[in-house]
Amino acid sequence: MAIDPIRRFQSWYRAAAKSGAPQYDAMALATADTAGRPDVRYVLLKGADQTGFVFYTNTLSRKGCELADNKRAALAFYWDILGRQVRVEGRVRAVTAAEADAYWKSRPRGSQLAGSVSAQSQPIDDRQTLVTRLKGFTKLMEDKDVPRPPEWSGYRVVPERIEFWTRGESRLHHREVFLRRGKAWVMRLLQP
Repeated sequence: MAIDPIRRFQSWYRAAAKSGAPQYDAMALATADTAGRPDVRYVLLKGADQTGFVFYTNTLSRKGCELADNKRAALAFYWDILGRQVRVEGRVRAVTAAEADAYWKSRPRGSQLAGSVSAQSQPIDDRQTLVTRLKGFTKLMEDKDVPRPPEWSGYRVVPERIEFWTRGESRLHHREVFLRRGKAWVMRLLQP
């Protein structure tokens, strides 16, 4: 029976959530600019299914600009408590407006307000400017729903390669890589 790497990821992710691993939903997201210079940061996974791995951000941020120019990304999850790591590589596409709206509405109000006033990744003279902007916007939006800013949306990494790593004794780790071939996945073992 063929192993479905998405189902395996979902199983490992549920195990990480139950394990007490701090920030089990954090994933390193690697992008590159048009010159190929890499950039990496942590974002939070907000969904993983057969269509891909979803995260949300400001599309005008550094990562958003890099993804506009280079629609490929890599992800890495690491759960030390379980001795497991998952690496994902693939093409990136924007989520639909309906998906972004639905997730925006699920966010805590404070996160909506902060996301609305921050021009993510852009320079600012001092933090107080941002704090003042947030206070003013909070007052303006009192007793109102906070609309999703047009530049705030999500991305889906559509996997072409998924690697599962399990810690082994004496660093003899177990590695399995799944490569997408059309609609099917091919699995290969890798040496540690």
